Amino acid sequence: MQTSDKMRELLQTLQPQSIEIIDDSALHAGHAGAREGGHYRLTIVSAQFEGRKTMERHRMVYAALASLMQSGIHALNISAKTPAES
Repeated sequence: MQTSDKMRELLQTLQPQSIEIIDDSALHAGHAGAREGGHYRLTIVSAQFEGRKTMERHRMVYAALASLMQSGIHALNISAKTPAES
């Protein structure tokens, strides 16, 4: 299973309305950290982000992806939005 597929699976705990994952790993080939995991851009829309500040939203995403943060993901750019913001 690809890392992006694992990410989608783990993020289901946030009951997302939509998830977009872009794998930018090829742009970072040769980067020292790229050996430990990929570089991803994530856009996720969830009602669970309602009333939460950006930092809280990011913590929720990191918590959901915790098992991949040590080996599957080296860098993650997060855009976490509510349905009204999307």
